Amino acid sequence: MLADGVCADLAKTATNIVPGEGNPNADIVFIGEAPGRNEDLTGKPFIGAAGKLLNQLLEGIGLKRDDVFITSIVKFRPPNNRDPKPSEKEESWPYLLRQLRVIQPKLVVTLGRHSMGYFVPNQTIAQVHGKLVEGGEWPVLPVYHPAAALYNRTTLAVLQEDFAALAVTLKKLERK
Repeated sequence: MLADGVCADLAKTATNIVPGEGNPNADIVFIGEAPGRNEDLTGKPFIGAAGKLLNQLLEGIGLKRDDVFITSIVKFRPPNNRDPKPSEKEESWPYLLRQLRVIQPKLVVTLGRHSMGYFVPNQTIAQVHGKLVEGGEWPVLPVYHPAAALYNRTTLAVLQEDFAALAVTLKKLERK
């Protein structure tokens, strides 16, 4: 269970907490919305079909899962795989901030609208995907969630373009 009873209601219906995994010294942190069924069963993030696509996208720009840290805003699976409620995301936000402050990434990549909304408020994913947003504690690159690309080839092409933009952004940040 998370510190201070965060998401205690979700914890009651979940099998495992999914705090995240990867390199604790990563330059990049990927943040999704919440664990799915496979993640809940194993306690590991992004291991289902969306995770396999994420692995392919990473490999396409010369990265591996071991190079990055992957997590979600909400650390427990919502019942029936529903979207996390605003209150659940709000409860989990301080825990995610603590994770980010420990890791100190050079870049946060938000996967989908749920995580994007906390870093880039008052925008839609369609408006800002693939564009670097600076001015907060960390530079943020919003991209579509890999799950969206599993069902829509157009979204897959856009997501691949966004990962190409990610590769360019990383090179720019390395020069700073």
